[in-house]
Amino acid sequence: MEQLKIPKERIPVLIGTKGSVKRKIQKLTNTILKINSETGDVFIEGEAIDIFNCLNVIKAVGRGFNPEIALKLLNEDHSLEVISIEGFARNKKDLIRIRSRLIGTNGKARDYIESLTSTHIVIYGKTVCIIGKIENVMVARQGIINLLQGSRHGNVYAYIEKQKTKKFIN
Repeated sequence: MEQLKIPKERIPVLIGTKGSVKRKIQKLTNTILKINSETGDVFIEGEAIDIFNCLNVIKAVGRGFNPEIALKLLNEDHSLEVISIEGFARNKKDLIRIRSRLIGTNGKARDYIESLTSTHIVIYGKTVCIIGKIENVMVARQGIINLLQGSRHGNVYAYIEKQKTKKFIN
């Protein structure tokens, strides 16, 4: 058995309408989920490898992903990358500014990086999370870290385009 804590506001998403998402995750991962809505605790029962696969899916839902996107983590060639923004911010105001840079006007920056790297990106709380094929996630991760360190958006997009021409991204 494994235990994981996710934000309370993400519990309804994990459970789904009449338990549909919970049942789907249990079926696809061959596990049993016990969810405490009061505390945000999720208990996973099953074989070790099944628990490991289920953990990533639940972690992704907890970090803000749509369950359908989180279920892509059950494919061997997909991964979840969690990047903490806190280390790049000096204070709360700086944290808000950095998050805004990552998102861009009307979500343009995030959307553009997603489309360039064929990944899914969620900025939630003090983290940025990426789901996609492993090689694509690594390129998106480096681009996001460059933005967090203060690089200009254009330079980050050029970096990603350059990586794309090296056949890292498909």
